[in-house]
Amino acid sequence: MRTTHPSRRSVLAGTAAAAALTTLPTLVGTRADAAETQTAETAGGYRWRNAVIGGTGFVTGILFHPSLRGCAYARTDIGGAYRWDDAEARWTPLIDHIGWDDWNLLGVEAMAVDPAHPDRLYLALGTYTQSWAGNGAVLRSDDRGATWTRTDLSVKLGANEDGRGMGERLLVDPRDSDTLWLGTRHDGLLKSTDRGATWAAATGFPGKASASGQGVSFLVAAGRTVYAGWADGDGTSGSTNLYRTADGTTWEAVPGQPSGTSAKVPIRAAYDKYARELYVTYANAPGPNGQSDGSVHKLRTAGGKWTEVTPVKPGGTTDDGSSDTFGYGGVAVDARRPGTVVVSTNNRWADIDTVYRSTNGGRSWKSLKDSAVFDVSETPYLKWGDDKPKFGWWIQAVALDPYDSKHIVYGTGATLYGTRDLKHWAPQIRGLEETSVVQLVSPPVGEAHLLSGSRDIGTMYHERLTASPSRGMASNPVFGSATGLAQAAAKPSYVVRTGWGDHGNGASSKDGGQTWAPFEAQPSIAKSAPGPIATNADGSVLLWSFVHWDGTKYAAHRSDDNGATWTEVTSFPKGATPVADPADPTLFYTFDTDTGTLYASTDSGRTFTARATGLRSGDSQYKLVAAPGRSGDLWLSVKWNGLYRSTDGGATFSKVTSCWASYTLGFGKAADGADYPAIYQVGATGSVTAVLRSDDQAKTWVRINDDAHQWGFIGEVITGDPRVYGRVYLATNGRGIQYGELA
Repeated sequence: MRTTHPSRRSVLAGTAAAAALTTLPTLVGTRADAAETQTAETAGGYRWRNAVIGGTGFVTGILFHPSLRGCAYARTDIGGAYRWDDAEARWTPLIDHIGWDDWNLLGVEAMAVDPAHPDRLYLALGTYTQSWAGNGAVLRSDDRGATWTRTDLSVKLGANEDGRGMGERLLVDPRDSDTLWLGTRHDGLLKSTDRGATWAAATGFPGKASASGQGVSFLVAAGRTVYAGWADGDGTSGSTNLYRTADGTTWEAVPGQPSGTSAKVPIRAAYDKYARELYVTYANAPGPNGQSDGSVHKLRTAGGKWTEVTPVKPGGTTDDGSSDTFGYGGVAVDARRPGTVVVSTNNRWADIDTVYRSTNGGRSWKSLKDSAVFDVSETPYLKWGDDKPKFGWWIQAVALDPYDSKHIVYGTGATLYGTRDLKHWAPQIRGLEETSVVQLVSPPVGEAHLLSGSRDIGTMYHERLTASPSRGMASNPVFGSATGLAQAAAKPSYVVRTGWGDHGNGASSKDGGQTWAPFEAQPSIAKSAPGPIATNADGSVLLWSFVHWDGTKYAAHRSDDNGATWTEVTSFPKGATPVADPADPTLFYTFDTDTGTLYASTDSGRTFTARATGLRSGDSQYKLVAAPGRSGDLWLSVKWNGLYRSTDGGATFSKVTSCWASYTLGFGKAADGADYPAIYQVGATGSVTAVLRSDDQAKTWVRINDDAHQWGFIGEVITGDPRVYGRVYLATNGRGIQYGELA
């Protein structure tokens, strides 16, 4: 969904059995089917699986194996890579073993398969190219991603940066399976002659590396020739945006290539081996945002003739008078039918993106959107709160099954859609969960065991954990990104939420999160800087903090009439997160990381005064949590400085010596015979950052995940279930909601 704020793909501030794969089955069944096929893994005495939402993130690449029927792979910008598992009719995550220290590798820049060796798979990993991010890496597998060998690179890759829908930037050389090519954004073209074990700059490649450019946008084999898209040309006549090599050593600019604004940046390419034609999509920017012009061209590789085959030129006018600007993104050819090709538009907001199909080499096209019939019953959030599923946006990944000419799959900013008859479309998304989750609440009573908030799809009410929430995104209003979610401890039917929305930025629920009503009014700053919110124990007071996405902090506001009126709280530290005492409705707390000070209010949030001082300051990553059912029992996680506890409402804190790092902490139902809730945290007692549980008030901890289940960055939020001992819900930045239960 298009929003006016950065998505969770802004700067952050697996193993599977290699089962034999046959034909891809019918796309999707019923919601019950989704529950029936939900799988689990055992880790650390725990069974881990996703709380099902279905997709929710940007699928940046889809790859059907050209010589292995039924085998497909998908990559995402921050949520890893997946393999389609025919036996289960679902996607299997392949790199959940990526741990905390390597979180930057959970973004997949590119992937490649070897047509001559069907079990071989390669991934190029690296989410950001900024100075604070680590270098990239290449993983190679001989068993379709069941196990991996890793090579660390000396360069950075940018799977969550502009241009992430380009590709593929990784290619097995068509002449030699031991030779691989890797296109980078800022370091030119790399080459490996030992199947990815070592890499070096490709000699003779004429593209000049740039610290600010996009570099190599794609690599594709056309027979025995390798073509490389070059995204740093200026689009003028004579500027080069496409190179090729026939011998793997000597590179040349492809003669006669198109120029101009509409062909400035080559996005993707696909080769029709029967017609010997290379199709290339272009735009005037790398995308997925910012494209306003584009085109499609094909090259007859034997004679060198270029032909423009653009389905519709951008820049027209829609029925309502809007300018129909966009670029072109995905492209795929039919391996069974010469001249049959599909391409996608991208960043087309006025007339909505579509996929065009041609059966005559691009002489004429048909928009598949015009006749599309959607079934999103398996992932109802795709109705976007208005009961109108859309064809999608950010369509830069399109794939055509080489064994089924009517099986087309395309990725969007939220899902994968697939068809078997070119008319009926449904999400082909089971098992692929890419949500970046920022809030979790597990209610003590009611139908739902879980409420969640994410950076891309707002708030959800999970009446079941094994199927996508039937109500979809919380509406009235719809939020594109959630910033706050809180439940009144003594009145759990009352829930409030905040976030980025076009029709209000705060809402309350009187039925535990099933239905919502917007606040009657809101502070003026809420529209541009909605932040976290808290409600006191009986739900009579709201405390709303405000933080702009760029980090600017503003004064908090208070309401004692369910959001009808608001009053500024000048004594509350700007931008801090409010925490309500779960037992006493007059008490609120907050931690000011700028000064390392704990503040408390004893008058229902009207005024705040400093209590404990001299605590760890300057950390953006911290978590203050109040133990359920107890007044003044506070726990403070402050990253690698560890965990602290106060039993006097924040007047004093004592350091918990059983762990040396603590990133986030939550509570769940107590163990049998215990008189204190189970404590869950993401932290470290030894050398590994892990998911931990304590049943004795943090005296001792047990690790409940293992090295195969780490999910990259998991420091946002964790909470236990107050009704089920041992069940824990874990927010990830790109692998959705993981929940663990005692095996």
